[in-house]
Amino acid sequence: MFHINYDNPANLYFIGIGGISMSGFAELLNSKGFNIKGSDSHESPITKHLESIGIDVFYGQKASNIPEKTDLIVYTAAISEDNPEYVEAVRRGIPMMVRAEMIGQVMRNYSNTIAVSGTHGKTTATSILTHIYMAAELDPTVSVGSILDIINGNIRIGNSQNWIMEACEYTNSFLHFNPSTAIILNVEEDHLDFFKDIDDIRNSFHLFAKKLPKDGLLVIDKGIEKYETITDGLSCKVLTYSITDSSADFYADNIKFNENGFGMFDLLINGQYCGHFELSVVGEHNISNSLAAICVAHAQKVDVSAIREGLISFRGAERRFQKKGEINGVTVIDDYAHHPSEIDATLNAAKNYPHNRLVCVFQPHTYTRTKNFLKEFARSLTKADMVIITDIYAAREKDTGEVSSMDLYEELKKLDADVYYISSFTEIKKFLLKNCINGDMLITMGAGDVFTIGNELLGI
Repeated sequence: MFHINYDNPANLYFIGIGGISMSGFAELLNSKGFNIKGSDSHESPITKHLESIGIDVFYGQKASNIPEKTDLIVYTAAISEDNPEYVEAVRRGIPMMVRAEMIGQVMRNYSNTIAVSGTHGKTTATSILTHIYMAAELDPTVSVGSILDIINGNIRIGNSQNWIMEACEYTNSFLHFNPSTAIILNVEEDHLDFFKDIDDIRNSFHLFAKKLPKDGLLVIDKGIEKYETITDGLSCKVLTYSITDSSADFYADNIKFNENGFGMFDLLINGQYCGHFELSVVGEHNISNSLAAICVAHAQKVDVSAIREGLISFRGAERRFQKKGEINGVTVIDDYAHHPSEIDATLNAAKNYPHNRLVCVFQPHTYTRTKNFLKEFARSLTKADMVIITDIYAAREKDTGEVSSMDLYEELKKLDADVYYISSFTEIKKFLLKNCINGDMLITMGAGDVFTIGNELLGI
């Protein structure tokens, strides 16, 4: 089996190098002396950046792209076996490694690897940890699933043994990883195109936690239903945290929100008061995310002043309750929420943010998720005063005709919601310009391209 070893750089070829994760790791390995080349379907700002740092990128995927001296092919799960570069790699007998396996290999080159997992909140918690470790001058390497201002992108290449990263459960990718510390933020039903049910998901998180070494650390939300099934039989240390259960090792007490909706709380560790903390982001869910980050930082003896500085300096990651601007007195927010629990968290957070009426443009993400959570989506979206539903963003899926946005529209109608189905983004913009008034908050919501509506309204 091929091993990625920083002491022995090799020639790597990335199929699909323009993806946000693949590009980040291509850049990281390039900085460590590896000779990196790759291909993507089209040019983008990401591929242009890779080219600017000396990485050769081929546009269009064909067998002749793969250099003669290639030690390893890295590819994503989205690459099919009939892809011409995949076929060529097999023909030539070049070792191949799926992205998740490559990430696990890279992790072995660091002694302190912090993997942030959970159904929701991974990007935010990873970003908060990054701010804390940067404030503490611990020079971390960072891999995050969004653009983070403090590192000017989605990757930061540090020179220490500290690595902070997201760990995604979809297709059991995180079971390839080798963390020394792990966070489990939450465990809920999602990705049911892959997992059988919630018990199957819990089992995957249990297998992930079992990968931690005896001297490792698991930080887990005590509010996770049946969390003991995840922690049972672990050899590593386990710390619990909670914003609702005072018996947790780390507990956020006296939760309040200021005039901007930003959270603040008192920290109790094993029932003892350990200080007051303030955030620059909205919502109880971000207090919970911050608490998980505090657990890790405290366990790794990060100075409390750096923890406070990191928390107050974090003003959100891209597409996470991100204020984009204002138009005609309407505040425009964009959010990545695409699961009912995420919608609940975002719309609950919005209640503490100054506004009169809440208008939500929601783009359902994948047919499978929309079908499985139709009623839950409808219940969550009723927290907005007005809802505009767009067509479903298919992502990796094909429309089988089993579900449509009209089904969600009808569910919302049953709940007496003020809801509209509009398929065209152009028509949605016209509708918003006509119907939004001074003092409204407009949230564009979803994991697809719905954010472009707010961008075009604001002219950005």
